[in-house]
Amino acid sequence: MDFGSLIILLIGSTFGLILRIFIHNNFKKSIGVDIRNISIVNFLSSFFLGILVALNFTNKEILVLFYSGFLGCFSTFSAFIYQLFKLLKKRKFMRLFLHYIEVIVFSFVFFYLGYFVIQFF
Repeated sequence: MDFGSLIILLIGSTFGLILRIFIHNNFKKSIGVDIRNISIVNFLSSFFLGILVALNFTNKEILVLFYSGFLGCFSTFSAFIYQLFKLLKKRKFMRLFLHYIEVIVFSFVFFYLGYFVIQFF
């Protein structure tokens, strides 16, 4: 990786991290079930990824900036796994299963929505 790509990666990851921390600290929604801030970040990340896939960028700098940099730091797969681990330790197996399904299904739905929005226009 050349120095220019490294700078682009750092810029994208900085903005991804800032947005993730902002959402994590300022949002919590309850719509019948508790949607954790980390889930909101994962849903948004999936939506943005769907948009980027639909736009089909071929420019290397754009790919590094958005895919690796921004979305790499914005999405929170490790936090998702940690939440599952905490539920496992507390022996809350039903909540663990429901949270897993919630994140996987809704992340896919949001990915498709982002992709569909771009394909529609």
